[in-house]
Amino acid sequence: MHHYETIAEAIKYINDHYTEQPSLDDIAAAVHLSPFHFQRLFKEWAGVSPKKFLQYISLQHAKTLLEKNYTLEDATFETGLSGTSRLHDMFVNMEAMTPGEYKNGGENLHIKCTFTITQFGMVFLAATDKGVCNIQFTESFENSLAELRAQWPKAQITVGESPILKTVKQFFTERNETVKDLRLHVKATPFQLKVWEALLKIPCGQVSTYGKIAESIQHPKASRAVGTAVGDNPIAYLIPCHRVIRSTGILGGYHWGKERKTAILGWEAAKVIGEKAAI
Repeated sequence: MHHYETIAEAIKYINDHYTEQPSLDDIAAAVHLSPFHFQRLFKEWAGVSPKKFLQYISLQHAKTLLEKNYTLEDATFETGLSGTSRLHDMFVNMEAMTPGEYKNGGENLHIKCTFTITQFGMVFLAATDKGVCNIQFTESFENSLAELRAQWPKAQITVGESPILKTVKQFFTERNETVKDLRLHVKATPFQLKVWEALLKIPCGQVSTYGKIAESIQHPKASRAVGTAVGDNPIAYLIPCHRVIRSTGILGGYHWGKERKTAILGWEAAKVIGEKAAI
């Protein structure tokens, strides 16, 4: 399954033993592979060697990105990114549900759900007729389905495909520029919408901080509230909350696991810098 489980295990080992500066042999042994096999598998997944990948997930690399003084307002087509690394907001459109659409447990909602395998593990997908309403990394489709039904107890939820879900699957399995516009249909407060729209403006391979996002939405003192809204993001990866880190350069937490956040940021850095890495 794209070797993600092995890569995540390797990243966890590296994070746990960072002060010891583990060698390739050490990391390979930790995931029960020969150094040669591990090196080949890792490069197949990331497009770069483990040594190069470590540079992209280092504290110094994160600090360098933050020191560039990137602002969300600067996010345009002219960022210099390659075709597969264009900004999410160029093809993602977000619409908030109306109160009538989610009142009484979603009795007027028709939701279809499915799953797909991505570069970063299994993803649970759900969409209304208007757009994607839930994407989450998961270890169990059944558990994610149960959570969705608990969230929308009166909605009509069925397992199956829809044109919208097929488009999302296409995003995860094909080159990004071949994908048509993606539509999101989310339950959100006006403040959450502003935060999530700001997240959509963070280019692939870049990072931002809670403070910078607060400033960009004209709420400079609302860093804590921004953090809460980032944590409440219901659309994993497409709304890139993984690109928000602490002002110190430390990656911080992630709803779907620190190793996964590290893996995504390192993989995106490799892609943007020009190394070959395809979903």
